[in-house]
Amino acid sequence: MNKHAAAAWLNSIEATVDQILQRVQGEIVMAIPLGLGKPNPLVNALYRRIAASPERRLKLFTALSLEKPQGKSSLEAHFLEPLVERVFGDYPDMDYVKALRAGTLPPNIEVHEFFMKTGDYLGNDGAQQAFVCTNYSFAVRDMMSHGVNVLAQAVASRTGTDGRTEFSLSCNPDLSFDLIERMQAQGRPLLAVAMVNHELPFMPGNAVASPDLFGLVLDGPGCSHTIFAPPNAAISWADYAIGLHAASLVPDGGTLQIGIGSLGDAIAQALIVRDGNSEHFKTILSPLCHGELQGRELDKFEQGLYGCSEMFVNGFMRLIEAGLIRRRVFSDLDLQELALQGRMPANPSLQVLQDLLQRRRISSPLREADLAFLSRHGIFKAGVSCSADQLQLGEQSIRNDLRDPAALAAIEACLLGPSWLGATIMHGGFFLGPRDFYQRLREMPEEQLALIDMTRIGFINELYGDALGSEALKRAQRVKARLMNTTMKVTLLGAASSDGMESGQMVSGVGGQYNFVAMGHALPDARGILMLRSTHDNADGLRSNIVWSYANCTIPRHLRDIVITEYGVADLRGCTDSECVKRLLNIADSRFQTALLHEAIAHGKLEADYEIPAAAQRNSPEMLREHLRPWRNSGVLPDFPFGTDLTADELTIVRALKKLKHASHHPLELVGMILQSLSGEKPVPPAYLERLGLADAKSFKDLFVRRLFASNL
Repeated sequence: MNKHAAAAWLNSIEATVDQILQRVQGEIVMAIPLGLGKPNPLVNALYRRIAASPERRLKLFTALSLEKPQGKSSLEAHFLEPLVERVFGDYPDMDYVKALRAGTLPPNIEVHEFFMKTGDYLGNDGAQQAFVCTNYSFAVRDMMSHGVNVLAQAVASRTGTDGRTEFSLSCNPDLSFDLIERMQAQGRPLLAVAMVNHELPFMPGNAVASPDLFGLVLDGPGCSHTIFAPPNAAISWADYAIGLHAASLVPDGGTLQIGIGSLGDAIAQALIVRDGNSEHFKTILSPLCHGELQGRELDKFEQGLYGCSEMFVNGFMRLIEAGLIRRRVFSDLDLQELALQGRMPANPSLQVLQDLLQRRRISSPLREADLAFLSRHGIFKAGVSCSADQLQLGEQSIRNDLRDPAALAAIEACLLGPSWLGATIMHGGFFLGPRDFYQRLREMPEEQLALIDMTRIGFINELYGDALGSEALKRAQRVKARLMNTTMKVTLLGAASSDGMESGQMVSGVGGQYNFVAMGHALPDARGILMLRSTHDNADGLRSNIVWSYANCTIPRHLRDIVITEYGVADLRGCTDSECVKRLLNIADSRFQTALLHEAIAHGKLEADYEIPAAAQRNSPEMLREHLRPWRNSGVLPDFPFGTDLTADELTIVRALKKLKHASHHPLELVGMILQSLSGEKPVPPAYLERLGLADAKSFKDLFVRRLFASNL
């Protein structure tokens, strides 16, 4: 497809499906974005059409297919129904997701994902067999190897100042630009289809695209719908402890990557506490570190931070609003190096112009190329031109000589721009968050929104140069980077499993984790930080997440760097194997330390008489609660620091249901709960029983469940 050819505009989903089927003969291999950027109504219509046409084939290549939550029990289903209706509105689930879950995918349709919604497809043979294991930054290459010939994407739309329609890839500029450009470079046909969803926030900067980038544009009835918005999760005791440790490793003036969920929110809240009251922060953190705060970052942020993360999440939004994410980076190396030297003031200045002249980035007299550069970055106002030996703006005419004091004074008075253009405080590849996150983006003033640049994943996840910047520029922007990711298991020798089980079953995918861990080693003052809860509890009982060995490996031990659990920080960089084992034992749950110690000794990695330090032998959930309870009760570390979509009554019901679910996996606990419930049925608000479908309970099972629920309120 010629990128300069005019797009065909359609207002019917079915007519667009007709066009796709006519333009692409044979098998359709369709790439659709990760997460929010999928054009759900269009994909569903195409899916149904091909499912009914066995002579045609469809292969979907995507990641993170989102689906409205459904209860796994009748209690959960009753509880979720009004919540889902309120929060998710008319969000249309993907037909292929339902079929994949049910094992009813038609034989002429394939679905390949390179990152799956966490844990959703364990035990699903179809999804597991079709999984493509690849780095996020390699996904375009691998789509092309599968023969992709259609790209379909949801876009935001607005009318520009010139009256023309502009598109924004909004939540997902991560892969689409690269896919289109690489296909064109190889002369391979690609039908790019845009579906306008007017609910998507319009993101400026590198997310903006001309409608002519696409061969088909769909904007009509049924296209706009509620954006998928997972509610904020409550932050647990363990997550807050991890977040506090992580926040104490972030240097002022640095670069930050964090992820979604309660752990990302815990880090953001801990950083806000640190910046707002550093003495409180020290007091909270000190007992978690056994009083050893040496080497931790504890003071407020004078310079601020720059966010560079494959995922722009609600935690980043709150850090922007709190003024912590405010360190500007520039898309030009000379400007960026001046920024690192502290020579880039809040707004363009004459000093910057003189610095650029001294660095020979511009010349005197200024050339046309210099003027274009200066205007592009806001140093000069738009419209400045040069003619003969004069600089001109409207009726103003100034001598074109940067060494003439009179000319400089006139330039300062008349030509300097009011603010920087193209400066960025946040780079993200895709975004996902709760409802108020999207609303904040929609309502954000244009000049502030311009500081958030949604861009290509290759720019963010890789250090080497690309279409948007050189390696030197990226290195200059990403100073003092703290690149934080979650993992599931860490071995005592420092390897990590973040995406799959020992059985080979995939839980999610590697995403960009490997890239950020490697980047933590490649940048001279960066650190790669892996975070995990020390234990997990399920039907198999309580297990340690720090283990001797694990068959699945996402991050190999030679890339070990920093590991955080709720019990502390293990700095593993450059350690011997024995020291690595000791440091990880120190942050393991004490209920598992002895067995882990003996295993390390048995394998010759630890001296036989080694003893774990006494302070580390008190690593327990009870210790955490003792230290953190005053701060949780005072509201400094609340369950939902950034709000919740759940009402107070819903939160009460959720807590009781969680207790029931936990007990169902632990027989002794369930027996105790049953005995407690037999002492007499507690009164329950009728609205709670109505919500759970227990108001008219008549069967023994329902009456029994109602009694158990009441005893847990």
